[in-house]
Amino acid sequence: MALLNDYPVSRVPRNRRLPFFSIAIVHMGMLTALDQFMLGAVLGHSMTFTDAYISIFIGSLIFGVVTVGLGLAGMREGLSGSLLARWCGFGRIGSALIGIVIAISLLGWFGVQNAVFAKGLNYAMGDFFGFGLSAIISGAVITTLVSFGFNGLKMAAKLAVPMFILVVGYISIMTLKGQELPKLFLNYSNGSPISISEGITMVIGGSIVASLITPDMTRYCKNGHHVFWMTIVSIIIGEFIVNGVAILISRALNTSDVVTIMAKTAGGLGLLTVVLSTLRINDINLYSSSLGIANALESITGKKIRYTWITIFIGLTGTILSAVGILEKFIDFLNFLGILFPPIIGIMLVDYYILRSQRDLLDVTKMNETLPDHNSTPSIKWTAMLAWLTGGVVGFTVEYGISSLNSLLISSFFYWITNTFLRLKNTSRLIKS
Repeated sequence: MALLNDYPVSRVPRNRRLPFFSIAIVHMGMLTALDQFMLGAVLGHSMTFTDAYISIFIGSLIFGVVTVGLGLAGMREGLSGSLLARWCGFGRIGSALIGIVIAISLLGWFGVQNAVFAKGLNYAMGDFFGFGLSAIISGAVITTLVSFGFNGLKMAAKLAVPMFILVVGYISIMTLKGQELPKLFLNYSNGSPISISEGITMVIGGSIVASLITPDMTRYCKNGHHVFWMTIVSIIIGEFIVNGVAILISRALNTSDVVTIMAKTAGGLGLLTVVLSTLRINDINLYSSSLGIANALESITGKKIRYTWITIFIGLTGTILSAVGILEKFIDFLNFLGILFPPIIGIMLVDYYILRSQRDLLDVTKMNETLPDHNSTPSIKWTAMLAWLTGGVVGFTVEYGISSLNSLLISSFFYWITNTFLRLKNTSRLIKS
């Protein structure tokens, strides 16, 4: 992550782009972490195997399309997701708001991941500290390590993805070797029932923030092929393999508690994997949320705040969230993200690829690897804000169909039609004058 801490409010120069594997492993880390395993365990505990996999397939398809689109834009412009939003429909103040929303959502993810870490720590210590104190200890340790960039954290982070995959493979063998697999596929679930529509929204909610912050990584990619294959590999490993295994294991052990699964089947190695995976994903959470806050502060105040201080503030806030029990609201959290974030991505894609409202300006400044100045950047585009609000309201209130897809399509169409109408109106006015 050392290089990824550069250029928080500027373009990534072409000569600083990185090899495919360097970026792909970071992106895969977002979808091969404990949160995906947790999601699969929840789906397996509350849905039939067929319904769970239908949810994963449709949710992954939606995620893949929007992620490739947004990732390509980030690669072409060399811009992070929150910074790209300035010239993809939302304007300077609007992108600042998006940066804050990203940071708040990643605060939630930090809290969820830290809560899992704390449960594992408390489990290993025989409930010596209690969950609350364990959450404070684990959150403080992670925030300190990430903020000051200790080399030990970087080494642990590099180990986290392959170790997580190996441990999940080991757990799968140990758990499933004595099971009658047909029964796991056919048995009814024992958790609170979840519909396919809700399952799809949860799958999208579990990955949509990764989609929105994908430009934070693809701005370091050298070409579009890297963006495409990075996304495809992440989906295959994270969504289909990790989620699929978690579904079977949760059905075999009749639990969705990931710490119980890891500790009972892999012992100390499983708990160590919980720790390393939490370090890996919370490194990304703190990094991208810090980018969002940095963009917001620079947009509003014109000042650049040190990354370290922003990270410390975000880490401490996320630690508090974990201590007060955000893990208990995991399903509600996924549904909220699955409805709130798709409209943002839809608006950005429509503006960048269809309306192209700021593409000429971006193309001119890209030649010199600079950014458009404040005078040429819209302060805020109310059509984007209104489209975001409209899509969110539809997603939260309309029960027919898939909530996340409803919010995505409605906001995209609303933004496209209102801006097309305004363009035609302005053109007609110019002709008459």
